Amino acid sequence: MKSRTEYLTFEIPQRMGFLNITDRVAEIVRGSGVQEGLVLVNAMHITASVFINDDEPGLHSDYARWLETLAPFDASPQRYAHNRTGEDNADAHMKRQVMGREVVVAITKGKLDFGPWEQIFYGEFDGRRPKRVLVKVIGE
Repeated sequence: MKSRTEYLTFEIPQRMGFLNITDRVAEIVRGSGVQEGLVLVNAMHITASVFINDDEPGLHSDYARWLETLAPFDASPQRYAHNRTGEDNADAHMKRQVMGREVVVAITKGKLDFGPWEQIFYGEFDGRRPKRVLVKVIGE
């Protein structure tokens, strides 16, 4: 069995944003030499996400608006108990919980094996600082 581990670092300049990372993950898969296996892509920060969906700007705008409705940004400690610790990012923790921590994608014939329109995204909910994503490829 072969394996390869790499770490990607992203710094989104806004508080919330979505970045298509499919090509970066596909490049790591190619470099691994794995023809049949799996790739795990996982956000290593509790205010960031990795998810699979369509790369359509209207959908990303809908996500941002929907997430802000579910857990609106509010730095005050009145809305979120977490912010009583001196933090201002309780909403970002909740948004991450909704969007998910990681994805696993099948590798078939050395390529990511997606359904139609599927792409891998990094989701940021407390941006403006570098954060890491783990990419681990395993297989033969």
